Amino acid sequence: MDKKQALDAFSALSQPTRLDAFRLLIRAGAEGMNAGDVATRLGVKQNTMSANLTVLTQAGLLRNAREGRQIRYFADLDGVRGLLGFLMQDCCGGNPDLCQPLIQEIAHPC
Repeated sequence: MDKKQALDAFSALSQPTRLDAFRLLIRAGAEGMNAGDVATRLGVKQNTMSANLTVLTQAGLLRNAREGRQIRYFADLDGVRGLLGFLMQDCCGGNPDLCQPLIQEIAHPC
């Protein structure tokens, strides 16, 4: 992940509804959720939620799949790993052993 992509991801997460939706989809795991259910759970109009989910998808934090007339959204864990990797790439003053416990915790599969 480069600096522009990281900035796009942070910008996407800097809005409360988008952050709530992202965290909800992280909790949903591999099953994800359809856009309407995300909107209902968060008490947001469906068209507003759709726009917010699009921003998160364009930022590389979500992915989606069409299911008939609905769209199911999932947290894009590769995008999340890329963002965390970008933040951690120069950690610990060049001594990666100091960061290893944190990196292992982040990399731990769900």
